[in-house]
Amino acid sequence: MSVYSYELETIKGEKVSMEQYKGKVLIVVNTASKCGFTPQYTDLQKLYAEYQEQGLEILGFPSNQFGEQEPGANSDVQSFCQLNYGVTFPLFAKTDVRDETAHPLFRYLTEEAPFEGFDITEPSGKMLNAFLQEKLPHFLEGNSVKWNFTKFLIDREGNVIKRFESTDEPLNMKADIEQLL
Repeated sequence: MSVYSYELETIKGEKVSMEQYKGKVLIVVNTASKCGFTPQYTDLQKLYAEYQEQGLEILGFPSNQFGEQEPGANSDVQSFCQLNYGVTFPLFAKTDVRDETAHPLFRYLTEEAPFEGFDITEPSGKMLNAFLQEKLPHFLEGNSVKWNFTKFLIDREGNVIKRFESTDEPLNMKADIEQLL
């Protein structure tokens, strides 16, 4: 298997293959409109604007699996992202990203880039880790996606290079992105 083996559904309901992204550097990210990390859309869009012409694609996958923070229909998600954050990168249909119902792409990504913990020296990492330990301890087990805005960086050959957790700011990915471009 490779990252290019998967078929996806766009936010408008069209079927597409990951093959269309061959030769691009990718960031695959699960998103939500009503999350404390939702403002990351701003910096994801900045990265997209800065690096798209050099071959970066950001693929956003709304998910309602974390505190039901993406309750709207796909059309609502698309409108929200465009109106509030000016998102122009591709968005996909609402997608399960963890547990038995996880889309096979996310199962693959989490196998290739295992969970290594949150940076608890940072306030947001400490807070999210404590929240999950108290409220959803099973979320911390295994390598599955832990929360909204988990980001996977993939090189031009389709290799999963690095996983960035929800608490990792998108702009902190710049050096890694630039190495791959």
